[in-house]
Amino acid sequence: MAFIAESTKCRIKGTRMDKAAMLQEILKANPRDAFARYGLAMDYASKDDLVASLAEFATLLRDNPEYTPGYFMAAQTLVRAGRTADAKQHLALGIASAARTGNSHAQGEMQAMLDELTLDS
Repeated sequence: MAFIAESTKCRIKGTRMDKAAMLQEILKANPRDAFARYGLAMDYASKDDLVASLAEFATLLRDNPEYTPGYFMAAQTLVRAGRTADAKQHLALGIASAARTGNSHAQGEMQAMLDELTLDS
């Protein structure tokens, strides 16, 4: 299946689809596709649909617990939703995931966010 990006719209075999619809089609074929699930969560977050975004992050992290960027972005979304305690939990899990996968950059970013949230509370 060929995908051609057109800003926020995508063309699949001559049919225009928005980004969320395109990602949902990918997920129909492969529900555990981490990249598509992350993209869908991020798309919902960019549209301020935090409930849908957080649901997608939950599915992503349930199916792909080592997808480290998911923890960081889920935590940021949780902060936007006013759920700081849940954000801290996600950051702690993300820091552990980053340590297991050797992603020191992500580990440092999440630790900095966790430290900031801890200072603010």
